[in-house]
Amino acid sequence: MSLDSRLWGKAAGLGKDAGGAHRTHPLICHLLDTAAVAEVVWDELLTSHQRSMVVGALQVPEEEMRALAAFWAGLHDIGKISVPFQLHWAGPKNAEGELLAQELCGERGYGFAAGAVQDRQSHEAAAHWWLVGVFEEIGYPSSRRRPQSQLSHAVAQMLGGHGGRYHPVVRGKDYRCPAVRHPGLGTGGWEEQRRVHFDEVRRVTGAASVPRGRMTPGAAVVLTGLVVLSDWLASIEVEIQARLRQEGWAGAPEDLDAYWQIAREAALRLVQKTDLLGTGFTRPDPVQCADETSLLASMGGQLSDLVTEHGPGLVVVTSSPSEERTEAALRAAAALGHAAGARGLFYALPTGSSADSHMAQVHAFAERALTGPWRSLLLHSSSRLKPAEAARQWAQARAAGDVSAEPGEEWAPAANSWLNSHHRALLAALGTGTVDELLQAVMPVKFNVMRLFAFSGKVVVVDEAHARGAWGQKLMLRFLEWAAALRIPVVLAALSADKSVDAMLAAYQRGAGGGGEPMVQPRRLPAWSFVDAHSGRGHVPRQPAGAVRASTLSVRVRDGAPYDEIQAALVPLVEAGSGRAVVYRPTPADAIATFCQLSQDLPGLDVSLVHEQMHNKDRWRRLAACRDTFSPGVGIGGPSVLVTTPMLEHVRGLRFDLVISGPAPLAGLLARAAQGAGDRPRLVVLKADSTFELDDVALVRRTGMVLGAGRTISMPQDVPLLLDEVYADELVDRVGEAAARELQQLDNRRTVRERRATGTAGWLQVPGPRELDGDLGLLSRDHPGMEPELLSCVLGEEMVHVVCLHQGFLLEDGIPKEKLALDSKKRRPKPGQLVPYLIPVPQRLVEGVAGDASNVWRGMAALKNVLRLNMVPEDGTWVRTGEGHRFRLSELGLAVDQLP
Repeated sequence: MSLDSRLWGKAAGLGKDAGGAHRTHPLICHLLDTAAVAEVVWDELLTSHQRSMVVGALQVPEEEMRALAAFWAGLHDIGKISVPFQLHWAGPKNAEGELLAQELCGERGYGFAAGAVQDRQSHEAAAHWWLVGVFEEIGYPSSRRRPQSQLSHAVAQMLGGHGGRYHPVVRGKDYRCPAVRHPGLGTGGWEEQRRVHFDEVRRVTGAASVPRGRMTPGAAVVLTGLVVLSDWLASIEVEIQARLRQEGWAGAPEDLDAYWQIAREAALRLVQKTDLLGTGFTRPDPVQCADETSLLASMGGQLSDLVTEHGPGLVVVTSSPSEERTEAALRAAAALGHAAGARGLFYALPTGSSADSHMAQVHAFAERALTGPWRSLLLHSSSRLKPAEAARQWAQARAAGDVSAEPGEEWAPAANSWLNSHHRALLAALGTGTVDELLQAVMPVKFNVMRLFAFSGKVVVVDEAHARGAWGQKLMLRFLEWAAALRIPVVLAALSADKSVDAMLAAYQRGAGGGGEPMVQPRRLPAWSFVDAHSGRGHVPRQPAGAVRASTLSVRVRDGAPYDEIQAALVPLVEAGSGRAVVYRPTPADAIATFCQLSQDLPGLDVSLVHEQMHNKDRWRRLAACRDTFSPGVGIGGPSVLVTTPMLEHVRGLRFDLVISGPAPLAGLLARAAQGAGDRPRLVVLKADSTFELDDVALVRRTGMVLGAGRTISMPQDVPLLLDEVYADELVDRVGEAAARELQQLDNRRTVRERRATGTAGWLQVPGPRELDGDLGLLSRDHPGMEPELLSCVLGEEMVHVVCLHQGFLLEDGIPKEKLALDSKKRRPKPGQLVPYLIPVPQRLVEGVAGDASNVWRGMAALKNVLRLNMVPEDGTWVRTGEGHRFRLSELGLAVDQLP
């Protein structure tokens, strides 16, 4: 039977012909397009390590493996030769509105059983079911008793996952007669065409080899990434239009050979357009340090030798937060990246605000450490709609007014870049974002394996590695297992060594297959250690003798009214005519109120404000301005104070003579105190102030007991001792019976919360690489009750992004700024335009608010978590009242009041 080129593979976005019928792209052409792109991805985009993982697992020479990868990629959509797909009601139609594929129904061989059209099996699952038996026929290793353990099933399951989720194991009784269970697959001509398409893709790609190896987790991740990425690129509509065949194109073998050449020529161009090629790491320069006993000197003198001897792996740095620690982490990333042949870096931080603030330092590092062209994206919830648009707007915000234009926006991809999509953005050579992006790789969310694939070609740096609580800790351990199995170089930076850091080291060792002694992070500060990914063995090198910015922290606890204590602490700065201070307030509303009061009560003080409930653009601009005022190298002018919220505690590069904060867990207070300047930084704790809503009450109470009325702390050597003291059981013995009983109750509640969170995260996370037992479907398993709200809960506080408008204009700085643009066809907003104007707000503050979006707006997946509010002017602010809430927007940000 000859190939039937009427079977269509692509139609959406291809327009209509002169007669009014939809244009279609034959399925065989799309299969060959994808195979051709896969060749280029294998040659140009995969790292040598990624290729070696596949070659070693499948036991096939590299050139033959390249052809097999192209062949398998070409088979990804073979499930589209099925009744439900070809006759789908939304498929291409002629000028009269009839399905083009309807003509097949009257032809001999294309009949189908009753109910075939209603068969709900997806074309991805159909490919999985059908390919298992065909791969078995051509000699791929197979097994009736345990199909998931054999290559015939593994490759089919891998290809069936190209839509973002793998499908469950198919047993022999099903894959040998798949149309019995799923009549939509069809028999007769449907079966014959699947076989013809299979044979032609194999012939054209030259994939005659029969591999004898097995599909390891690492090989599955790389091959899945290759297939999905190739499919995405081969599906770019404007490129398909340039390759459409003339009506009557037969698809004979000679036609396919000719088209293969066209597809190959187009493939390189397609991959080049992605901004993904040519990035690597330079050979790190020797570290030049004035202090030979410092953290940087210790790592610079030994890490390169360890990596040269053992290969890349995991580096853990424990030290107080500082620019030197960040620089040490980045230098370690450069050494690991060069050794691994990595093609980029992802820098993960606890919050979006800290990611914003680190982007300049990460960019400066990339200019030194990366070779070739590279593109940088901002990746967190506020940038999720359009990462490239967010990066571009971030750069513009930094360049506004008198703020230095560095790092400029020439490195940010254009807003219409192919990378400007949240599913593809992690592939960018340089990403600065939140740790959530890592954790979702080990949660059963759509395209989780594409996340693992993206990270498998990079170095991953996690700053404040244990700042996510019990949920994040559990998921981070699973990510580190996968990172080791995929030989991903990782750098972890943490405040202090404790059991959670030891658990991270053990997780990486476990993923690498290490069976030796468990690794323990040195307890003194600063310290670092190394685990090689090849053997999982731990290495504790010679530790630095010098402290990182050794200092004596003076902590004073004040129990008066919070604002009175803030004012009293700032008056000496005003009287001296110099000095810089930061005031941490628990909520944005508190920060706004304090800013207004200080501006009125202390006219000699230069007061600044930054908090999370500002427009993205405004927050980025203010953070950039902070570096002009509060950076260590900036000349001291008059007295200045920055009023902020806990969002700032992970921001680096700022220095203050005085830090004022409400009560918080010790780790948070120390992170804020690390922003203190000089050898004797000062921290004032407001005992009577409100606590941050997400802080653990028991830890806040314990911290208050340890600090008492004040304390002098030697930094950083006292930090581990203090943390141990806060968590010590004996702390209860210091207080009276009633207070001890209350503290014990709070501790118990914390323990219950942590165990519940750990248990739920353990239930939710995907299996480790050594637990799959050949079944990739376990990476996509769907639990009853696993709703999006649960995923958000695991990843942290659920956020909603508010956009405020007046008569169709976006509001900025208290005035209608820019008209909301709508596309001409469906009158839908353009998500990229909204990025600078989004305001992140916790879901709990806007519970029950429906907003003012149209049905078209609500129907857009990209705007699912964007709350539109139509505002009206009132007393110099913009207001919207209703549904139990009152929203007030001014140039100082958004305040949300719950109505009685």
